Amino acid sequence: MLMRILHHFAARVLTAGLSFAVVWLTARYLGAAGRGQVSLFFTDVSGLVLLTGLVGGSSLIYLVPRRNVWHLLPPAYGWAVVVSVAGAAVVQLLRPVTLEYTLHLAAVTLAQVLLSINLFLLLGRKRERDYNVLTTAQAALLAGALALAFGAAHWLSIRAYYYANYLAYGLPWLISTIMLLRLPDAWRSRRARRRAAARELARHSRGAHLSNLLTFANYRFGYYAVAYLASARELGVLSVGVALAEAIWLIPRSTALIQYVALVNAADKHGQTYAALRGSRLTLLATAAAVAVLAAVPASWLAAFFGPEFGAAHGVILALAPGILINGAGMQASTYFSGMARYRVNNRASLLGLAVTVPVSMLLVPRLGMVGAALGMTASYTASVAYLFWHYRRALRATWPDLLPGRADWQWLIGKAREQLSTRNKP
Repeated sequence: MLMRILHHFAARVLTAGLSFAVVWLTARYLGAAGRGQVSLFFTDVSGLVLLTGLVGGSSLIYLVPRRNVWHLLPPAYGWAVVVSVAGAAVVQLLRPVTLEYTLHLAAVTLAQVLLSINLFLLLGRKRERDYNVLTTAQAALLAGALALAFGAAHWLSIRAYYYANYLAYGLPWLISTIMLLRLPDAWRSRRARRRAAARELARHSRGAHLSNLLTFANYRFGYYAVAYLASARELGVLSVGVALAEAIWLIPRSTALIQYVALVNAADKHGQTYAALRGSRLTLLATAAAVAVLAAVPASWLAAFFGPEFGAAHGVILALAPGILINGAGMQASTYFSGMARYRVNNRASLLGLAVTVPVSMLLVPRLGMVGAALGMTASYTASVAYLFWHYRRALRATWPDLLPGRADWQWLIGKAREQLSTRNKP
């Protein structure tokens, strides 16, 4: 388990580094206003991607160990097409955007969703190495394409970002499709089984994904508040601060994803309790260290690296730091309830967070701008995680000290590291 987490974490670190390169490229070459445009487009895509998860998404990981891949893929693909097209049209009705923006929004969303469906199916079959390679390749293609467009071709336009996404998601999708075709699952089967699989997928996805939609609203409501109540420039600076702070979540997300895969494949789910608690404690410790390092980075370094406009991102990071730590710890609890199919707990926690972030953001953004949006996010995370941890402790029959890292966790981690080193050094 430890080596699986480390391998997945290494892939996440590399992917996060490449994603950071995308943030740097768009900020450095397009400026704060251009970065704001990219952030708003990416946020729109992310929202539509989450809507496609109402028939698919991470529930594919839960179902594919016991279902035929070719029963699950058609309904997931079909729903992806519907949401990508209809969702982009709704965005055009709600906001004053161009037809070009709408078409790119639909196309980029579809490309991203089709790849994610394939990757979830591979991951559910424990093809973690393929998942990590393809995820990393996607990030590398996006960063590489933007570097060529901005640096070599001097194509300083958001259109370059659109077309880079087609390459970054299209090529890995093609490769992952070939991998799925090589799985032993039978193509032909009874129609009744395909229908049953589609209904099961929709049922699990609705319960599991509602919390994801609410979580997205918690994470990104501040973006829309800044876009409408402040300016595109402030949104660009906010997005850089948020990207830097949320990069820390690669630590809890890596452990949470491995924990989720282990939980849904475990015959004795309650037997995973001790490992879940230990994983939560170690994750909290690592996340706290990363938050402290990021908060110590001075504003002058941010301005020198991203450009003079982005020194103000330091205030965003400080406002977000407590929320990043709190929510990082909460990801372990959320993953546990997803693995146990107790989606209502996650849904209620996310709904509570949304009930906090909307009024706080609307109150603070007109007064504090992007820092007000960051404070709204922190308030949301605090409310959600407090609710999650209350139920998490009760579900595991643990005390509050059981959730905090201690000396025994260090000893266990050191022992595992020594065990792995001794195994590798054996002839």
